[in-house]
Amino acid sequence: MRPKIIIAIILIALGIAALAYQGITYTTREKVVDLGPIKVTAEKTKTIPLPPIVGTVALVGGIVLLVMGIKKG
Repeated sequence: MRPKIIIAIILIALGIAALAYQGITYTTREKVVDLGPIKVTAEKTKTIPLPPIVGTVALVGGIVLLVMGIKKG
């Protein structure tokens, strides 16, 4: 397979994933209390939003690359 087609397939997959999930969620642990032997932590969930335009651009870019790669070959 040519590199252009591989990149196109990766972009299409990333575009579909970005449209499906619309954000990246992760969990962090933060110290709440730290008094000698007593330690209390709390888990906080944070989300980095991905606008739908990011997924759309990746998807369309991947499709364009795929069509260009197939037509040249």
